[in-house]
Amino acid sequence: MTSRSPVLFMVVAAWLLGGCAPGVPWENDADTRRAPPPQREQQEYPGVVESVREVEVESTRTGVGPAAGSVVGGVIGAEVGRGRGAVVGSVIGTVAGGVAGEASAQAGTQPGLEITVRLDDGRRIAVMQPTGVTFKPGDRVRVLSDGRTARVTH
Repeated sequence: MTSRSPVLFMVVAAWLLGGCAPGVPWENDADTRRAPPPQREQQEYPGVVESVREVEVESTRTGVGPAAGSVVGGVIGAEVGRGRGAVVGSVIGTVAGGVAGEASAQAGTQPGLEITVRLDDGRRIAVMQPTGVTFKPGDRVRVLSDGRTARVTH
């Protein structure tokens, strides 16, 4: 058994066990196999953009950071010793890499916009969202809100 065998074993085991994970509930129903996940009802509020400014918004978490950290940590940890030492190093490296990956994912920010909108009912609100669509003062927009989150669209 080479020193790389524990790493190969862990990668193959993770890949095989991933196939055992339960699917999304709606994937098994033949009538709704292609249906998207249920969404919350959203209210639409029309209005006019008053101002736009660039900000940094918190990145959305995809799980890639902790997963990548775990893999890299496991590989590096497996190189530490031979036999049981490699297995122990691999386990410790996997946990440490996952923790480091999660920390880096939490610290991530991305460019965004703070869009101030004067709603047609007279209220004035500000929505922060990642960049992607360009807005300028005077644009007619819709604010979509589910009561907890909101986004501005044309």
